[in-house]
Amino acid sequence: MTIKKTIMTACVVTLLMAAPAIAETFEVKMLNKGGNGSMVFEPAYVAVELGDTVTFLPINKGHNVESIKGMLPEGVDKFKSKLGKEFSITFDQEGLYGVKCTPHYSLGMVGLIQVGAAVNLNKAAAVKQKGKAKKRFVPLFEQVQ
Repeated sequence: MTIKKTIMTACVVTLLMAAPAIAETFEVKMLNKGGNGSMVFEPAYVAVELGDTVTFLPINKGHNVESIKGMLPEGVDKFKSKLGKEFSITFDQEGLYGVKCTPHYSLGMVGLIQVGAAVNLNKAAAVKQKGKAKKRFVPLFEQVQ
């Protein structure tokens, strides 16, 4: 093999190894009743990578998804879906994202999405929760890596 071919082969291999990973899509169901009781996101904890998308599916009527104030990485805009509508979000910033179903928040309908490193763990964990949401967040934070 000539030097030119060797260099070209090395360049191609380097480019292939540096190619970005293929983004994935994860689904979270919004349910009246699931494995962890009533009014739940299933799964309630999702770990994803930068560039991945999470789609919230309204399996039962009357649910939405909304970010929880203080539980987003620095600089991320809050979000809120319409009631009973599918909603997708693609993540471009690392950290923890706390979510709730607005009408069922005090009933504990909350979730936690970890995107890459949990850079805002202390801030997100310090947010005071209402009703059953406080209890439901305990096992979700235990899953943070």
